[in-house]
Amino acid sequence: MATIGIDLISQSKTPAFFRVAGAKDLGLLPPDNRLGDALRTSVRSLSGFQKEALVTSALTGDTWRFVSDEGAYLNGHDAACCPLAFLSCGMAASYMREILALAKLRGITIEDIRLTLDNYYTMTGSMPKRTMVGGAENPELQIDIRCDLDDAALNQFLLDATFASPLNGLLRGHVDSLFKLTKNDTALPTAKALELAGQPLPDPRSSFDAAVPLTQASTDKDIDPATLLEKLGPTPKKEVASGTTQQASSLSDEQNRRLNIGAVATLREDGVLSVQQMQYSPYGTSFNLLSAEDGRAPSANALISAGIGFCFMTQFGRFVSMLKLDLPDYRIVQDTHFSLGGATGSTGKAGSADPIETHVFLQTSETDEIAQEMLDISEQTCFLHAFCKTDLKTKLKVRRL
Repeated sequence: MATIGIDLISQSKTPAFFRVAGAKDLGLLPPDNRLGDALRTSVRSLSGFQKEALVTSALTGDTWRFVSDEGAYLNGHDAACCPLAFLSCGMAASYMREILALAKLRGITIEDIRLTLDNYYTMTGSMPKRTMVGGAENPELQIDIRCDLDDAALNQFLLDATFASPLNGLLRGHVDSLFKLTKNDTALPTAKALELAGQPLPDPRSSFDAAVPLTQASTDKDIDPATLLEKLGPTPKKEVASGTTQQASSLSDEQNRRLNIGAVATLREDGVLSVQQMQYSPYGTSFNLLSAEDGRAPSANALISAGIGFCFMTQFGRFVSMLKLDLPDYRIVQDTHFSLGGATGSTGKAGSADPIETHVFLQTSETDEIAQEMLDISEQTCFLHAFCKTDLKTKLKVRRL
């Protein structure tokens, strides 16, 4: 089956990821910072399942541009990593930062460390019958480490560090997302999706084409934007129950499948994290992402926020493709609110987060009722909104290096 849409990502002359110049002048501002970090993520559909995001953080002051694509399982061009990869890589980066920061606070010596994270999701039901539902399962985190703690103290230390991650606020408990819906520049009430109070935010359509990379003076600390996302090749294969690997498998009308997206994080000598995305099921390509909290690379929260926005947008594309509905243009503005990290922010507390707030902008000739259903089904099938709605706990395994 032919790929869907034009490969605009590969055709572009700009880097896939870059820090945006003059973001404030483009109207790219974060929401009010009520917990510690507030991020506003604007996402638009480019072509087929290719998408572009602009993520602005109140904590770092940076705006990052990202792109995402899908592989053969969605008839994509495989030009960038999938939406779920952003969450896995950002999550691994967040855990790593909290571990390193807590070790420094407690005077613990870590000589070597590698994190291997596995996220699991499910998709079950029928799209034509509107019973298809996305789900999320407990993540698994393996920490390979060499340090000076005994086994009991090491396990407690690593548990404390993972709880300190800001993502803990979306992982633990039941966090229902909130939405605003606009169709053809006119606000509509939501149907089943929980409605966000207040007025819709401005449509971000004009911001994307104006976003250009920030030009920096060359220093030893500069990172070539071309290295922020690197395509590595096929992911090493492993057995995943109910996995799907065939062409267009994610577009099947009836589904009962389990997804496994992984990430392996290591620390470079320059303090930047190198995170390799592992796409086990649906089987696909590995990409390497970089992450930093000092502006040299995207922050963990920026990657996480982009992933949630990208995943939600993908569900719109799946629904209208499978039901052959009219949706030539669609965008979102998503606000995420995280606490400071328990260690990186020196709060000494577990990480927390507020419900995700998403403003949806649809251009369609379909009825208002169909537009509302597009939102409802997209929320219902979104793996990462399911991640927030499900009380999850990261299963920890520790190995001595």
